Amino acid sequence: METQLESRISATLADPVLRVRSLRARAISLLGPLTVTAGLAWAVMQPYRLTLLHPHHQGFWWLVVEPPLLVAAAGLLFALAVARPLIADLEGDGGGASG
Repeated sequence: METQLESRISATLADPVLRVRSLRARAISLLGPLTVTAGLAWAVMQPYRLTLLHPHHQGFWWLVVEPPLLVAAAGLLFALAVARPLIADLEGDGGGASG
């Protein structure tokens, strides 16, 4: 049983198509969390951009539409609505265009 698992793993690692597909899927899956992290880092590094900290006579949209929060929301939206279906499509399709 162990030799079957070892031969399967070594065959998977030797196949460049599977390796590229997994790298492509990893890169796509990391885009969303990296964008959320960048937005949160931006909010920490430039806290004066967040008027939530000092909302003196600000309207609703001024408080909601904050650039660092929008970047974090875009990363979250990408991770949930774009990356998951795209990775599922890549894995189901075979990972590449056939020509």
